[in-house]
Amino acid sequence: MSTTRWLTQTEQRAWRAHLALHKLLAHRLDRELQEHGLSLNDYEILVNLSESPGHRMRMSDLADATIQSRSRLSHQISRMEAAGLVTRENCKDDRRGTFAVLTEEGWATIQRVAPAHVDGVREHFVDRLTDDQLDALETAYAPIIEHLKTLR
Repeated sequence: MSTTRWLTQTEQRAWRAHLALHKLLAHRLDRELQEHGLSLNDYEILVNLSESPGHRMRMSDLADATIQSRSRLSHQISRMEAAGLVTRENCKDDRRGTFAVLTEEGWATIQRVAPAHVDGVREHFVDRLTDDQLDALETAYAPIIEHLKTLR
C-alpha cells in the first residue's frame, strides 16, 4: 500500500510550469551571456564578487552564495582565472582559506555585460508580469526558499 501523496492535476501543472520556466529562462539567459563570452554561472560569480567588499569573497562563502559544491566552484574559478576575470588569494587569517578576487578585467566585464543581462531579464521575465504578479511570485517562493536554506 503506497503512502505517496501523488500530485493533483493542479499541483502537477504548477510544478511542471515552474520546471519549464526555470529551464527555458536559464537557457535563454545563458545563450545571451555566451555572446559576451560568459556563462550564467560565470555571471553569477562576477555579480557576487562585484557586490562584495573589496570585490572579494572567501571561496566557501562564494560556493554557498552560488549554491554549488566547493569542488565545482574551484573548477569554475580556475576557468575564470584563465580568462583573467578573477584571481585567488590566500587568506592571511586562515591558512586553509582562499579568497576569490575580481580582477580589473573582471570588473570591466561585469560593467560591460550587466546592462545587456538586465535587458534580457526584463525582456524574458520581469516585463511579462504585472507588479502584482511579481509580488505574488516573491510571496509564494519565500517559504520554499527559507525551507530549502534550512536543509543546506
